[in-house]
Amino acid sequence: MQDVNQHTRDAYLEGMHPAQPRRSGSALNPKNWKLWQKLAAAVILLIVIIVIIVGAVVGSNAAKKANSYPAYSKLNYSIKDNFAGSSFYDNFDYFTGYDPTQGFIHYDNPQDSKSRNTTFTTSDQAFLQVQTTEQQAPTGRHSARVNSKNTYNDGLFVFDVAHTPYGCGTWPAIWLVDQANWPRHGEIDIIESVNQGTSGNQMTLHTSDGCDMSGIKRQETGTVLSTSCVNSTDDNAGCGVSGSPPTFGPEFNAAGGGVYATELRSDGIRTWFWPRSSIPSDISGGSPDPSTWGTALADFPNTNCDINTHFQNLSITINVDLCGSWAGSPDIYTKKDNCPGKCQDLVANNASAFTNAFWAINSMKVYQASS
Repeated sequence: MQDVNQHTRDAYLEGMHPAQPRRSGSALNPKNWKLWQKLAAAVILLIVIIVIIVGAVVGSNAAKKANSYPAYSKLNYSIKDNFAGSSFYDNFDYFTGYDPTQGFIHYDNPQDSKSRNTTFTTSDQAFLQVQTTEQQAPTGRHSARVNSKNTYNDGLFVFDVAHTPYGCGTWPAIWLVDQANWPRHGEIDIIESVNQGTSGNQMTLHTSDGCDMSGIKRQETGTVLSTSCVNSTDDNAGCGVSGSPPTFGPEFNAAGGGVYATELRSDGIRTWFWPRSSIPSDISGGSPDPSTWGTALADFPNTNCDINTHFQNLSITINVDLCGSWAGSPDIYTKKDNCPGKCQDLVANNASAFTNAFWAINSMKVYQASS
């Protein structure tokens, strides 16, 4: 009986788990794969190889770009334009109309500027200032914004400045721009600051798409503030570099001012600064040679930015704006610079706040390289 039961149980178990045929080899052995399996494996292997190669190339190109740097070979410069003395403003047009940056300002035409003294010259200096003779200015104070008649695609721009404007509510600048084709033709801010001017000069590029200063080699002594030059990023902050406090405002003025030089060429854009006591002899002698000047204060190489495409037909522009989207921003005017009340109230009701809001310029010279 026991044998019958054992036999029956074995037969029952065999029915539930029928004997499996022996495998001739492991499924992991390619020799045992079917054709479709071999083809799939080949495709996967090819994809892996391509990813490795592309990754290596991209990584190599990124490394090359990070370490690449333009030659900035020596160029021989000769004078093209000289803005100085009593004829200084003969070479400029006056911008009038609404301020493009929401400033609380009236920009004078040539006749009104003369009568209000917002621009005037002496035999050796040119002045551009905020009008302070009227105590009340309920719709904004008067000043001037001038643009050079000549335009430039390249060159060496040398600015000898004796006094920079400063004071709560002010936004002065010397810059290069083609206003009619902004931002397509770019903007180069050479000397710019806001309010008390104690943070130093800020040098900035503003461009259309395709100009960036991140992850590249640069040679400069200034502090990088931002790296995207494109106007549609970071609220149009641009790619800025900041100098130390003596490069603008009260410290700059107390030292007798100084000289800024900006070189615009296909290799890149560089700006240098020297206080009055350290101006190179080649600049004073009228034969500037940037190859001898050492490290620039701000350096914008062409590594990720086609300079010739992004900067064209630029005029030299000088102005003093009031309040506006930068100086008048509550985060800047109140929180950062500790200016009193509201910016527009200060402009409207306190003429004495703007007694230092003037440019005094000894000369501006433009040099271009001989072909």
